[in-house]
Amino acid sequence: MAPETEVVEEQQAPGAARQRAEGRPPASPGAPEPGRGPQSPGPQPQGQRPAGEAAPRKGLPRRVRIAALVAVVVLAVAGTLYWLHARQYEDTDDAQVDGDIHPISARINGTVQAVNPQVEDNRYLAAGTVLVDIDPADYKAAAASAQAEVDRLRANAAASGAEVPVQSANAIGQLRVAEAAVAQARQGVATELANLKAAKTRVDQAQANAAKTEADRQRYANLLAKQEISRSEYDQRATEARNAQAALEGALAEVAAAEGRVAQARAVVTQQEANLGKARTAPQQIAEVRARFGSASADLAKAAAQLETAKLNLSYTHIVAPVSGIVGHSSVETGQRVQPGQELLTLVEVGDAWITANFKETQLRLIRPGQPAEAHVDSYGIDLPCHVESIGAATGARFSLLPPENASGNFVKVVQRLPVRIRLDHAQDPRRPLRPGMSVDVAVKVR
Repeated sequence: MAPETEVVEEQQAPGAARQRAEGRPPASPGAPEPGRGPQSPGPQPQGQRPAGEAAPRKGLPRRVRIAALVAVVVLAVAGTLYWLHARQYEDTDDAQVDGDIHPISARINGTVQAVNPQVEDNRYLAAGTVLVDIDPADYKAAAASAQAEVDRLRANAAASGAEVPVQSANAIGQLRVAEAAVAQARQGVATELANLKAAKTRVDQAQANAAKTEADRQRYANLLAKQEISRSEYDQRATEARNAQAALEGALAEVAAAEGRVAQARAVVTQQEANLGKARTAPQQIAEVRARFGSASADLAKAAAQLETAKLNLSYTHIVAPVSGIVGHSSVETGQRVQPGQELLTLVEVGDAWITANFKETQLRLIRPGQPAEAHVDSYGIDLPCHVESIGAATGARFSLLPPENASGNFVKVVQRLPVRIRLDHAQDPRRPLRPGMSVDVAVKVR
């Protein structure tokens, strides 16, 4: 048989070729191989699997199994260590850098006269730098007018002040003079009353003398009629009677004059008492003078306050930087008309930045002021040591423009956030300045 034929036979009947190689007679083509098929379930040789049965799959190598076990243990230990480490911190990515932002606005109305050329966005300006000049002409005139008013009222106050001791002395002197005049007038009344009494006494004496002399005259007249006395004796008695009558009339006139003097003295007393009553208003007069001085002083104080206001308004024409910072959002131009409260630019203070971290309310259970923390700045990719300075007084929702009203009935529970102020432990790096609004991640060590 040719070699090609043998190869074909071996390919078609591998079992026969194997039997020939083993020294066994080949089986007929239609007969099953010994040990194969359902009709030959006899025992197979040891270490030999039945023909047509799949070989059993070998297991992973021992080295691979050990490596997998080690990897699982390492992962478990790493996970445990990470959990033990992570439970010591509360972190949030809802955090940003905050700082003092100073809006610079006008305090008076006027026209912008000049703007400092250094007032440009993103330009650093030192505190005290003049930023804007407003036209001061109107305010200079107002200050001059207020100064003149102060000078006038100061003179009035000085004059009123000088009147106080003068008027006080005059009023007290008039009071004492009036009291003395009243006493003198009353003494005059007493004197005139005594004179009146004496005049009346003299009238009584004159009346008695006149009655006696008249009686003597009549008696002598009767004796003269009887020619018992001489005519000369009668004439002497008649003269005495006429003199006594004249004396009586003089005494009566003196009484009338004394009564007039008494009335006049009483009128003087009345007048002096009136003057005394007027003089007794000396305390009121002094109080009035002092009140005028006080009013003048108050007017002077008011004018001085107006002058101070005018000077302040004049000083407000120069708008200066209150702090050192970087200019932002500048909107002022020369010739612009500004109003009080109108914002002209913004100064962002540098060097005093802090971090506001908005933690969930469920994270605040262990956060306390003073705890150490770490802030990761996204802009620079650096970690900065810091600490908790304070915890917000209310949630951020309470400070929003339209805070939620849970009493309306449409209540949906949402985990709230409270702002926590984080202060840096060290000064900022000038090469990596922090700017308000920068995003950071904050982790607070709570255990």
